[in-house]
Amino acid sequence: MHQFKKKWQWLLFFLQGILIGTGAILPGISGGVLCVAFGIYEPMMAFLVHPLRTFRRSYKMFIALIAGGLVGFMLLAKVVEGFLSASLLIAMMLFAGLIGGTVPGLIKKSVASGPDKGWTGFTITLIASFLFFRLLDTGMQGNAITPNWAWFLFCGAVWGLSMVIPGLSSSSILLFMGLYQPMAEGIGNLDFSVLIPLVIGFAATIVLASRGVDQLLKHHYTGLSRVILGFVLSSVLMILPSSFTNVLDLALGAAVFAAGFLLALWMDNVKFKQAPEEK
Repeated sequence: MHQFKKKWQWLLFFLQGILIGTGAILPGISGGVLCVAFGIYEPMMAFLVHPLRTFRRSYKMFIALIAGGLVGFMLLAKVVEGFLSASLLIAMMLFAGLIGGTVPGLIKKSVASGPDKGWTGFTITLIASFLFFRLLDTGMQGNAITPNWAWFLFCGAVWGLSMVIPGLSSSSILLFMGLYQPMAEGIGNLDFSVLIPLVIGFAATIVLASRGVDQLLKHHYTGLSRVILGFVLSSVLMILPSSFTNVLDLALGAAVFAAGFLLALWMDNVKFKQAPEEK
């Protein structure tokens, strides 16, 4: 029974890694939000700050997450491109449901984290991040940028920020700047002139930013958790379709959203705890 549970635990982390990797590609989705959604954001930050010590303690979880993330991010790049073109409504509604389904658990965790210090940070973050995303949506379109090594380095940096700052959608920003399509094409074709600067920008950014965010988690968790919650909600509001062509599309979108919402609730309720290490 114990071995059976451990296999399902590994599979769950692997599937979460796939969703996070795919979410990093999908416009409007933040990989950091999905890390928060699946309860692995804090372990990830601990790994970035103390990689050797944290990896030794939770290596099975990180191996499964990294393997799933590579599948989601690398191997599905072209598939996601086609999926967005063919079924943008389904993709956005599914991920909106997955993120929205984590909100009850996030609220409960924030309330239980310490004395109530108010929800001002949540309100400000929700409004500011939503307005920022809307500004990107309307202000960045039409600007032509020629992709090159430096711009792909920038893509990696933005992607890294989206991992340590939940709610910041790297794909959305890059799509608005005209860098998303060449980046996704380069990933799908395993083009090292794209992959190398992308990895360098990503790694440098998370290394530089992770310690600061980790300190905030340790000393200001309640306030930061409510700021993160504001990002999560604004992300959901941003990616929800604002119009539907017909009643069938509305019903399909609602069904997909509900499925994602219930799946996220299920993951939160049956999340497996890592088994104690064998001595």
